[in-house]
Amino acid sequence: MDISADLRSRLRAVVAQRMETDPAHDLAHLDRVWVNARAISDDQTDMTVLLAASYLHDLVNLPKDDPDRHLASRKSASESEPILTSFGFSRAQIDATKHAIEAHSFSANIPPETPEARILRDADRLDALGAIGIARNFSVSGALGRTLYDAADPFAADRALDDLHYSLDHWKVKLLSLSDDMLTETGRQIAKARTARMIRFLHEFAEEIGSDLPRTWINGDATS
Repeated sequence: MDISADLRSRLRAVVAQRMETDPAHDLAHLDRVWVNARAISDDQTDMTVLLAASYLHDLVNLPKDDPDRHLASRKSASESEPILTSFGFSRAQIDATKHAIEAHSFSANIPPETPEARILRDADRLDALGAIGIARNFSVSGALGRTLYDAADPFAADRALDDLHYSLDHWKVKLLSLSDDMLTETGRQIAKARTARMIRFLHEFAEEIGSDLPRTWINGDATS
């Protein structure tokens, strides 16, 4: 099966009908993941598998505060199989796509064992960084009713980080260190550039609230 605009269009149509969305996990998110995946891929990548995984990885999208959140990628992989079968994917392509979907999730803790799985994981995490990452973080936090930041201690200088209550804390808990966890060299380079944009935003954010950005918040890799 060749990569084609028709295949992408068919995948998008399926997702639009079946995927439950939130402000950070909608069709636009899947489009961006596919853009990221193509940027990371090389001539050893099965692009058909990568395309399908990019658009089907969030078929089952559970809220971040759902106790079964860690199972979402497995459920998405399972629900992708009849779709892939109807599209004429081979058994090997179906298995490869399902593995990439299962292993992309941060909370699932499944090691990605194929190039396509590693690329999808990086591509999905890249969408949590940069300008889009900033927008998504605050959008999700608002939907969950989380406070923007702790007015008494914005950067947790004298308290434990708590990203269940403060959206800004999630930057330090997870987002600013994502570049160190990338599995592909290209993904790592893009992640560092996007993290640097977030650091610049944090400096301006701190200035506007009359605070200083602690050095402990600045990842060395992000400013290189």
